[in-house]
Amino acid sequence: MDAVRNVLFVMCDQLRRDHVSCYGGRVHTPNVDSLAARGVRFDHAYVQAGVCGPSRMSLYTGRYVNSHGATWNRVPLSAAELTLGDYLRTAGRVAALAGKTHVLPDADAFARFGIETESERGALLREGGFVALDRYDGHTPPGPESGYAAYLRGHGYASDDPWSDYAIAMEDHGRIVSGWHMRNVHLPARVRDEHSETAFMTDLALAWIRDQGAQPWVLHLSYVKPHWPYVAPAPWHSIYRGGDTGSIRKGPQDGTADEHPVMRAYREHDESRSFGDASVARHVRPAYMGLCAHVDHHFGRVLQALEMAGRMRDTLIVFTTDHGEFMGDRGLGEKELLHDEIVRVPLVIYDPSTRADATRGHAEARFVEGVDLVPTILDALGLAVPAHRIEGRSLLPLVHGGAMAWRDAVFSEIDYGFRRARQVLGRGVRDCRGWMVRTSDWKYVQWDGMRPQLFDLCRDPGEEIDLGARAEHAAIVREMRDRLCAWFERSKRRTTVDDAEVERRTDGHRRHGIHIGIW
Repeated sequence: MDAVRNVLFVMCDQLRRDHVSCYGGRVHTPNVDSLAARGVRFDHAYVQAGVCGPSRMSLYTGRYVNSHGATWNRVPLSAAELTLGDYLRTAGRVAALAGKTHVLPDADAFARFGIETESERGALLREGGFVALDRYDGHTPPGPESGYAAYLRGHGYASDDPWSDYAIAMEDHGRIVSGWHMRNVHLPARVRDEHSETAFMTDLALAWIRDQGAQPWVLHLSYVKPHWPYVAPAPWHSIYRGGDTGSIRKGPQDGTADEHPVMRAYREHDESRSFGDASVARHVRPAYMGLCAHVDHHFGRVLQALEMAGRMRDTLIVFTTDHGEFMGDRGLGEKELLHDEIVRVPLVIYDPSTRADATRGHAEARFVEGVDLVPTILDALGLAVPAHRIEGRSLLPLVHGGAMAWRDAVFSEIDYGFRRARQVLGRGVRDCRGWMVRTSDWKYVQWDGMRPQLFDLCRDPGEEIDLGARAEHAAIVREMRDRLCAWFERSKRRTTVDDAEVERRTDGHRRHGIHIGIW
């Protein structure tokens, strides 16, 4: 079949690229690998921020962080921003959601325009344009937006808060302990595999797909794992314990006076104080790796169901994540900072059309970005891509083996204004931005009010030697800053009229009886 009728957009949370085996990773992920063998694996895919909220808003809008403005977690996405779901609805389609989005509604806009939160319009804005089958962000006990707590109670996990008491809890010699404490992650969750968060969301997605029958559909299946709490059900909690968890990257500048002040400030965060101890990283890594494998296992159930239903013939599948995870590398925990461990992500696209036959199993080396996914999905469904808003490009030409001119740089951003690092540095809340441009040879990060970072990727692919303060690299710093400025200049700010309307109205004042400056 040559027409894409359905789209499955799968996103993990905090999945490191080097924990996927088709990328040479140390976790065995046979199901992602099988998709890559039938599709295209993008080797230089970059997200637009290293933390959930802003990265996802770029993935959902097709716009860079400086354009959509949701610069960190729990910063509302402006009601003026359109998402994948909004574009599909205009075309008479619906984007369903099973899982996490991190969308926070624009409450000020709701109040300004008198939109009731629980109205149909309010629900769409609240969910970022998706129709939520089950909204589950996975960081706190699920509320009424998710059925997971009721599901657990229905399977015998009796508690007012079964998420805290079972899903992220363990038993240690008769004591119930919490997965929030990383010392406990060697123990299995108190829920069985089939009742885990990942299994629950997979079951829900499979049931919904079956219910669609022959009707076309678009589903965003968004897993909350392997994001913390690092709690895996048996046997996944232990399959990598005692095995190779990889080396812990440490550069000569890490933790010294030579490293960038923002890097040094991030070492004051709780997660970095913990992961700065190599024994902590060694203890947590096997649980994280097990969670990666666990997600792959359940993703495999989805692929099998699609195959059995004949839907692999007409379904575009996108598999990716919102960002990576340090997991002790550089003596850091969590994410946010703009190293490749965080912003370079796995991305696999499977296109069932015959136009993609020539690239099946291909590893694409050209730079792609998270902002490219919305135009890719719209393009696959034969829908127009609004060029006056969308800042990414459809990846279908690459999936189909095109040899056209392509971008030679990628961009990402950070806002650490909400973080302890800001207080450590004594910065104001508006003075905590950083912007990255990465080419094949250099990575440059411009920091508001501070010296830049610069890495020579030809000689230092691990980004261990920051050259930003060295006078002999001043010319490269200027060149990369100019590239960053040129990118800013291309930001799409005029979003309320499209390009065709501008063309139509250009120099048209006389048609309306307005005669300016006539003698």
